[in-house]
Amino acid sequence: MALSNLDRVNKGLELLRKGLYPYVIREMKEVHKAYWLEAASSSFPEDHHSRELSPEEWDVQALLAIMWKNWNGTFNRRLGFGERSIVSELMEIRKRAAHQNKTNVFDTDDAFRALDNVERLLSAIAAPEAEEADNQKNELLRVRYEENTRKKTRAIEAKSVIDSSAIGLKPWRQVITPHPDVASGKFQQAEFAADLWRVDQDGEAQENMVSH
Repeated sequence: MALSNLDRVNKGLELLRKGLYPYVIREMKEVHKAYWLEAASSSFPEDHHSRELSPEEWDVQALLAIMWKNWNGTFNRRLGFGERSIVSELMEIRKRAAHQNKTNVFDTDDAFRALDNVERLLSAIAAPEAEEADNQKNELLRVRYEENTRKKTRAIEAKSVIDSSAIGLKPWRQVITPHPDVASGKFQQAEFAADLWRVDQDGEAQENMVSH
């Protein structure tokens, strides 16, 4: 069964969770020492369920939130502004994936961008999962190429049908021979209008005759 774009995004986010977990714990411990858990938990809103979970149970959104809230002084020691932007975008991607509906669907380009961000962040922290993320991204790139090829093929076939239907059709002048005056250009628009007026008047006269 073929994977949907949402399936691919969720697989990438799970891979990101595996790669981020040891890195986030290590960095928080290195900076906050014995108080690292309190510092990490304070990254979550007061009523957030992650406050009641053990670190092993944190999902990818919790890990990204810790990175975002503790960026200055902790994660910016080794990562730059580009990685911070990726963290922010991945938080939105995770939220979108968790609340996807018919009006909020990942297309192939969206899924590719999500996997690309996953791979870039994992590469930035030298996580071994970066290689698998790259494989997932390249697989989706192949799928996207095949989709684009099918779209172009359908467009070419549709154009071929239109072109072939027009083959053999004669110009209208060969099907309907115009009056010699019209063909020669001698027939004036005023005369044409006058003739139309006569047709209209004659039609009314005939109706009057029938009614009487």
